[in-house]
Amino acid sequence: MPHLTSATAGTASTNLRTGFGIPGYAHPLVAPGEWGALTRPGTPLHWVVLNVAEGPGIRPDPHCLEAVGRLRHAGVRVLGHLDLTYGARAVGEVISDAHRYLDWYRVGGFLLHRCPTERAALPEVRRAVTGLRALLDDPHIVLGHGTHPYPGYAENADQLVTFSGSWSDYRWSQVAEWTADYAPERFCHFVHGVPRGHLDEALRIARWQGASTIYFTDRTDRGGRADPWESMPGYWDEIVSRIGTGVSE
Repeated sequence: MPHLTSATAGTASTNLRTGFGIPGYAHPLVAPGEWGALTRPGTPLHWVVLNVAEGPGIRPDPHCLEAVGRLRHAGVRVLGHLDLTYGARAVGEVISDAHRYLDWYRVGGFLLHRCPTERAALPEVRRAVTGLRALLDDPHIVLGHGTHPYPGYAENADQLVTFSGSWSDYRWSQVAEWTADYAPERFCHFVHGVPRGHLDEALRIARWQGASTIYFTDRTDRGGRADPWESMPGYWDEIVSRIGTGVSE
C-alpha cells in the first residue's frame, strides 16, 4: 500500500501514544453535546481548538467562556484559532488576535490555520511564531499546513498538521521522508469521511506515517459546502474506546 513507504520511520510501534486534536467544533451554543463530551474522564485529548468567529471575535463570548472554563478545569489544553490565510495576513493582525484569545479565554497555545508550506514563506511564519511565544510561557504552537511543508517549518512549532482532507485521499497518501527525523508527537492528521468499518485501517496509516495526534470523523465536507469538523463523528465513543482508557457512561 502506498502509505507504507518508509520502514525507517520506526513508527509502527503499538506503544505510540495516540490522542485527539480537535480542529474546532461549532459554537458551543450550536454544539453543546460536542463540547460537553470533551470533558469525559478517559478521553485521550491532546488539545482542543477554539474558533469563535474565524478567530477570537470582537468581544468575549459567554458560551465560549463557559465551555473553555470546563475544559481547563478538566485539564484540557485549549488552543486559539489563528488564520494565516496562506501567508497573506499581516503578522501584526495575527498577534492582535492572539492577545484577545489570551485576555478573554486564557488559551494555552495556538493553531495557525492555513499556514503556508513553501520555503519562501518560512521567515514570515517564523516571525509570527516568535511573536506568539513571547506572549506567554511555553505556548503550544501547531502549524496547520494540511500537507507536508518545507522541512524547515518543523523547527518552528511544537506540531505540524501534515494531512487534512478526505479519507479517499488519506488511504493512498504517502509520508514525506524527512518526517522520519522527528518523533510522532510532532505530527497531526485530520481526516474526514472515514467510514466506521475503516477506523482500524485509518489508525494503522497514522501509526505508519508517524502521527500521534489525530482526528477522524465520518462527517464529510459535502463537496466543499460544509465544515466536516464542526460536529462529532457518529462513532465517537467507539474511537475513544479504541485509543483511550474507555468511555464513561
